[in-house]
Amino acid sequence: MKNTKGKIKVTLIILLVLLSVFLIFLSALLIRTYTFSAAGNQDRSSFDTVVAGFAANFSKTERTRLLDNLKGALRIPTVNRGATDFDSSSLEEFGNFLPKVFPTVFSSNLVQHEIIANYSHLFTVRGSNDSLQPYMLIAHLDVVPALEEEWDVPPFSAEERDGYLYGRGAMDDKASLMGILQALEFLLKRGYKPCRSFYIGIGHDEEVGGNNGARNIATVLQSRGIKLSFLLDEGSFILSGIVPGLNKNAAIIATSEKGFATISLSVSVDTGHSSMPPKETSIGILAAAVSKLEKNPMPRMFGQGPERGLFEHLSPQLRFPLNMVMANLWLFSPIVSRMMEKKPSTNSLVRTTTAVTEFYAGIKIKAIRVFYAPCPGLITAVSKSRDRKCYKYKLGLCIANTDTRHYLKLTKQLYRFIPMILKQEDLTRIHGVNERISIKNYEEIVEFYFRLLQNSDLSSLPPSHISSCNL
Repeated sequence: MKNTKGKIKVTLIILLVLLSVFLIFLSALLIRTYTFSAAGNQDRSSFDTVVAGFAANFSKTERTRLLDNLKGALRIPTVNRGATDFDSSSLEEFGNFLPKVFPTVFSSNLVQHEIIANYSHLFTVRGSNDSLQPYMLIAHLDVVPALEEEWDVPPFSAEERDGYLYGRGAMDDKASLMGILQALEFLLKRGYKPCRSFYIGIGHDEEVGGNNGARNIATVLQSRGIKLSFLLDEGSFILSGIVPGLNKNAAIIATSEKGFATISLSVSVDTGHSSMPPKETSIGILAAAVSKLEKNPMPRMFGQGPERGLFEHLSPQLRFPLNMVMANLWLFSPIVSRMMEKKPSTNSLVRTTTAVTEFYAGIKIKAIRVFYAPCPGLITAVSKSRDRKCYKYKLGLCIANTDTRHYLKLTKQLYRFIPMILKQEDLTRIHGVNERISIKNYEEIVEFYFRLLQNSDLSSLPPSHISSCNL
């Protein structure tokens, strides 16, 4: 009897100790959750800011003009299918279109315009202070193909519907391209004279690698000994309703991007009549290989890049218990990683992804032929960069490829961001069906660049983000 009571007493003591340890541990998690400040969080007050000399209060006429100009850009089918498979007449048409809609940019004695590699464009805007290091804004004019029968509207009609402008390139990347030049046009018409010189680069083949456009623009600048204070490209957005537990919009500045490799798998077998097939056909062999590839994804690597900093920065804005999870990724990152891999949109932040994008098989019903399948796969990030002061923005990783990688020798300060609002239903529109942009949001994009051009005239730009945010 005494032994039984003794055992119960010991058990209760052990349970009490375990409960105490658990409560202490839970308290520590909660304290960290509500006092956590991610590395690199800095306040706007930590450096001087500049008040734009010209307010972005566009007139009704200007807002109509900027929308009409974007429509004109979307109606030119600058489709690029490959390094040698593009419509040169459309690219030339776009080149002739720009001076018509931005006459002040092309006539200003502050702006030098050059054609690079036949279809790309380089603008040099001279500032009054040569001691200030220049910066660069880049975009691209080419778009991916669009099948008209899949769209609700013709993909190159630039049709307005319910406050949106539909068209291939509306999101990727003509809104950015036109927004930059439109902002410069409005500023020059107001008498703007920049202190800091800057460049605008517009590539014509980003969708197929940028090896003729952006690469040659970068080569030209490098040959002139140009070093940039920073470069801003496309690559990330303002996320609205996409991050679970976040009631606010989150502007994600991508400070790095994934690289890619394209691998072709092929099988050669003896040809013959399908009435006498071998035990395994070329199609069957390759199908098995592709199936094995898809069933064996690359390992999870969540937390080894800037994506960790992104979620840590967001944690104070999240609802409980997500805020506790994200503020304590040292403990919960394996769980977060497993949850994220369930959705294609977040799985790409967790690991190297692979995707079979093309299949080429037999030539006839009764014939057995060679078969192969190019298999592009995103690999670990190859570009190293650092983020400037983020304010209310968050660090992130660009899961796609941009022209940014061609400018690595010009600056380490590489950022990928467009102030384009991206909702859950918009994720499939990029390179997909019914690509569109909100008319109101496009006006905001022009306003963003209008302010950015002026604010970049700071005599001393903010220092780079701390190294813990680097990839």
